[in-house]
Amino acid sequence: MKTLTVELADRRYPVHIGRGLLAGAGGCLRECLPGRRAVVVTDDVVAPLYLDALLRALASPPAFDTVVIEIAHGEEHKNLATFERICTRMLECGIGRDGAVVALGGGVVGDLAGFAAAAYQRGVAFAQVPTTLLAQVDSAVGGKTGVNHALGKNMIGAFHQPCCVVSDLDTLDTLPARHYTAGLAEVVKYGLILDASFFDWCGRNLDALLARDEQALTFAIHRSCQIKAAVVADDELERSGRRALLNLGHTFAHAIETGLGHGRWLHGEAVGCGLVLAARLSARLGLMDGAEARRVEGVVGRLGLPVEKPAALDAAAMLQRMSLDKKNLGGRTRLVLMRGPGEAFVSDDTDPAEVTAVLN
Repeated sequence: MKTLTVELADRRYPVHIGRGLLAGAGGCLRECLPGRRAVVVTDDVVAPLYLDALLRALASPPAFDTVVIEIAHGEEHKNLATFERICTRMLECGIGRDGAVVALGGGVVGDLAGFAAAAYQRGVAFAQVPTTLLAQVDSAVGGKTGVNHALGKNMIGAFHQPCCVVSDLDTLDTLPARHYTAGLAEVVKYGLILDASFFDWCGRNLDALLARDEQALTFAIHRSCQIKAAVVADDELERSGRRALLNLGHTFAHAIETGLGHGRWLHGEAVGCGLVLAARLSARLGLMDGAEARRVEGVVGRLGLPVEKPAALDAAAMLQRMSLDKKNLGGRTRLVLMRGPGEAFVSDDTDPAEVTAVLN
């Protein structure tokens, strides 16, 4: 098992990565969660696979009094209606301020459960037990929680850090190939934003990653979490702009997801395409060498992820969606661009005509 610590100004929490961790998750959760009441939020795909194992871990002495809330899987259910259902169930069960929420699932479950924990009685503790690669390398770490709105992705939410993250690699064995490769888009993103050598490593080890080689996978998850933890520690509430670097490719991606309808493309598929579009735009603006931009496209393409925006979305529709992005300030669209792999930065003054040219 590998463990790293997310260091924040006034607190810290561990991220555990390894195989066979679910069976011992009760011990990790007892160390960090207050009281002995736990609300496990999961979905109808993950529950048949891993819920019993987590419940057994929580039942070992001293046992948690556990409530299970099962939701429908899929991005289209990450909304206020599902959020309200979770909160209603917690109220019906009499969960108090000393209760805790445990998210067992992928990014949708983690975002919903975390937002419910942030809002319920103005905040209760929660823990992340991510079961997808995308959640293990990205959404489970860093404390961003929330739900989608018809006009934009993740537009309603809160910063609410978990008490701990338990990433059991065994849960990735049942992850469908499409969801697994979508998670690799976020791994590639971490190299592109801050670590050129990690991006190079990804390019050299794509075959091992696609084959789910344990050594390569463990390193990729650990390094991704290291990079994210460092950025979050530096700008937890996204005030200095540094945390916005984590959104490389995401302004394009969120516009794709919202424009198509939540759930049509997986988040990681949209991010992969967004990385390519950000690289092309950076090259078009003379910020990034064209050969490096093509290398980004090559890596994303070799993962089997889309490298072109959906034909159903025209440039004008994309630009309109991008104008609603959370990073925007003063009515200006802010984009994360690159001077090269490992050299991402936030741009406040990109000409919309240049964005349109790339989208076309």
